[in-house]
Amino acid sequence: MEFKFDANQEYQLQAIKSVADLFESQPYLDTDFTALGDIQAIGNRLDLDGETLLENLWQVQDENKLDLDDELLTTPNCVNGLDLSYHNFSVEMETGTGKTYVYLRTALELNKKYGFCKFIIIVPSIAIREGVLKTLQITEKHLRNLYNNLPYRYCEYDSKNLSLVRQFALSSDLELMVVTIDAFNKELNIMRQPQEKLNGDTPIHLVQATRPILILDEPQTKMGGEKNREALGELHPLLTLRYSATHQNPYNRIYRLTPYDAYRQRLVKKVDVCDFTQENDINRAYIELREIKAVQGKIQATLQVNQLAKSGGKINRKSVKVRHGDNLYDKTRLPEYQGVKVDRIEHGRVYIVSGMQEIALFAGESVGEDKDAIFQAQIRTTIEEHFIRQKVLREKGIKVLSLFFIDRVANYRDKFCQMFDAAYSELLGQEKYSEWKRCDARYVRKAYFAKKSKKQDDWKDTGGESESDKAAYNLIMRDKERLLSFDEPTAFIFSHSALNEGWDNPNIFQICTLRDVKSYTTKRQQIGRGVRLPVDQNGDRIHDEHNNVLTVIVNESYGQFVQSYQQEIEAVYGSSSNGSELGNARERKKVKRKDSFALDENIKALWERIKHKTRYSVKIDTDELIAKAADTLKQALDDKPVEPPRIIAIKESVDLAGENDEFMGIETGRREAGKISNRSGMQDLTWLVSRSLLDAHPPLCLSRRTILSIIIKSTKIGESIKNPKVFAMRSARVIRDAMGKHLVNGIQYERIDDWYDMSLFDPSEFESGAKHLPKAEKSVYDRVECDSQVERDFVNDIESRADILLHIKLPPRFKVATPVGSYNPDWALVVNKDGAEGEKCYLVRETKGGVDMRFDEKCKTEYARKHFDALDISYEVITPDDFKSISC
Repeated sequence: MEFKFDANQEYQLQAIKSVADLFESQPYLDTDFTALGDIQAIGNRLDLDGETLLENLWQVQDENKLDLDDELLTTPNCVNGLDLSYHNFSVEMETGTGKTYVYLRTALELNKKYGFCKFIIIVPSIAIREGVLKTLQITEKHLRNLYNNLPYRYCEYDSKNLSLVRQFALSSDLELMVVTIDAFNKELNIMRQPQEKLNGDTPIHLVQATRPILILDEPQTKMGGEKNREALGELHPLLTLRYSATHQNPYNRIYRLTPYDAYRQRLVKKVDVCDFTQENDINRAYIELREIKAVQGKIQATLQVNQLAKSGGKINRKSVKVRHGDNLYDKTRLPEYQGVKVDRIEHGRVYIVSGMQEIALFAGESVGEDKDAIFQAQIRTTIEEHFIRQKVLREKGIKVLSLFFIDRVANYRDKFCQMFDAAYSELLGQEKYSEWKRCDARYVRKAYFAKKSKKQDDWKDTGGESESDKAAYNLIMRDKERLLSFDEPTAFIFSHSALNEGWDNPNIFQICTLRDVKSYTTKRQQIGRGVRLPVDQNGDRIHDEHNNVLTVIVNESYGQFVQSYQQEIEAVYGSSSNGSELGNARERKKVKRKDSFALDENIKALWERIKHKTRYSVKIDTDELIAKAADTLKQALDDKPVEPPRIIAIKESVDLAGENDEFMGIETGRREAGKISNRSGMQDLTWLVSRSLLDAHPPLCLSRRTILSIIIKSTKIGESIKNPKVFAMRSARVIRDAMGKHLVNGIQYERIDDWYDMSLFDPSEFESGAKHLPKAEKSVYDRVECDSQVERDFVNDIESRADILLHIKLPPRFKVATPVGSYNPDWALVVNKDGAEGEKCYLVRETKGGVDMRFDEKCKTEYARKHFDALDISYEVITPDDFKSISC
């Protein structure tokens, strides 16, 4: 198998572009040696001043509809009394959307555009390091083809092979080094020790001399403490680019792809939750400690207990607040809690007394529940879900994997293995699962557990014999292609926290959490291990909205799980969303297609009108484009004139430093010492602008005559003499934006002899655990899968209207081609004109929660309008305020 990569996914291109645009006006860096004391290296240099960088930041944040920061935020970094603070920029991408691919490609983009050549990828764990190295390996062919064999090299930092550090420092090519934070955050690390092979110098000094750009992968995990912040600063970074889905401190955020964006754009699997809790077990007093906190100067605990409802006699599990001395019978009104009291709350524990027995609970711990029975049910359900899913997906060439998270390695060895084998054997006794009889339980399950030790690269799987341990590690962590092959029997993986972050597999379809202590801070990490879209045996991504579902099997109620998951999301992204998109697997509903849907006259008439594909051509009014672009360019250059190249004075302080009092030169500041006149005469501005336009995403090709006319008509050609390349880059941005607006007016669509057939509405029946699944009498299916509350409200509104005869949620594979990527419209409708029977009209509508859209989104909707105009179909973008006014 060879993984395939799509180079044109818009959200990834936007993330890459956002970083690249930060450095607009930065001159391309020619290969040159820099010195740090006696050490010479080829490194990075940032020539933009703070004001320019801040303006670029604002431009990027405005384009991505992010709040504008008041200032550039920096990390304080004082070395030997010298201020070496550095800027930080954050990219937030939901887990499973290609974060590692994005930052690797970003490094190549920055090298191509600006000549930055030294990047260090810093990771918090061995698991993440292995994931990054694997991605570097499987993307190498793709990236080299994409960047015309741009010379680049990658390596893993190895304390036993320090020649790699010398190569990193002295190479004139793009260098990427992957390092764990633990490799350099202690004084005893080899990176900090003098080495004979380096002529008595330390490896870290070579790294410092390159002024590397640090790419921090999951920086919130281990890089926030004071010791690690100091360690990062001691690498003398030029700046840091921070990539995560769960930033604790986002610094200057430049791009954000939220969980809601990823769900609604179907960039990840949908998520269903299958919950297991005991209900109505009134023979024992169930008590779980949720949290302890101080309230008005007094310690208070939140317990989850069984509670008798005030009416109806039903027993529910509820949260109650307790303090020292509280009697739980008063809180629950259930006899099994008679004599059960809160004795004291101290040292992060609650002490519960019942008769002569005292029980101490930490947060997340519980008593009064048959956990083993729940674990057995979880494991059996996971295996059965796996069997069912694999039967459906085998014909599509997709191998299914299941992942179990456990709390203690000892539980795997002493308990979970036996539970798994027993459930597996029991299910094989059923005829419908007979195809699995050829695979013994021991061959379909493997375990990987990480264990820290003094050796950086040490790992140990304590689940079996050493040779099988090593094989399991290599299979799970390094040989993703073999793991996804039908020839490899392993399909069930047991893991501890090592796989919380950094490891993922696109074909995980079930995640089962077998934990005695429930965690309320890692749900997004755990879910993230399985949300990537699956691949088939050819390595192709599969886009199938009905089958791309991750089922999470949990030992808590669905409501508790979703609530805490939602709290984790809101802690990062705020609470402005429409709510969690997680479906309840135990409340799955069958969605059925109408038996005679293809014969329904309204459906046939609507589909006949909207099914046709089109092709587009663009008619450009060159004079109008030139005039508008020239006016905009003139205004932009009036607001911010081009500055000429400058002479920069760099000051270094040479002092004794380090453990051995070595002489070191450390940059202490830089200032403008003069400007350089352009002695080389007028450069080919049209070529420079054309090159910048071709480097954009998507590339834009204009004739050199058009480009020259824009520059001349802007009456700013004199500005180009000061700094031709900066002038060209800024002109290209203005021209690109003007062209985008102009294309909307000049694009023409024409119908072609090709169309979408009704197979888009296959299958005839499927199960869905989607949160928004309203019933529908007037659609193809008896329920409609909605991506948000806005869409659900839309369905409910139009279902209640007599004049609306039919509404269809257009399948994701129904696409309209546009110059900025394909577009999937929301809804198609059949409406009685004027509310009376007889004449009908056919509409397509896009529903939005608000009118604030990104520039590319607005362009797509305008292009879609032209597409549907060619089919004589009315198309509009509507908000909730417009729902009730839909008419012909």
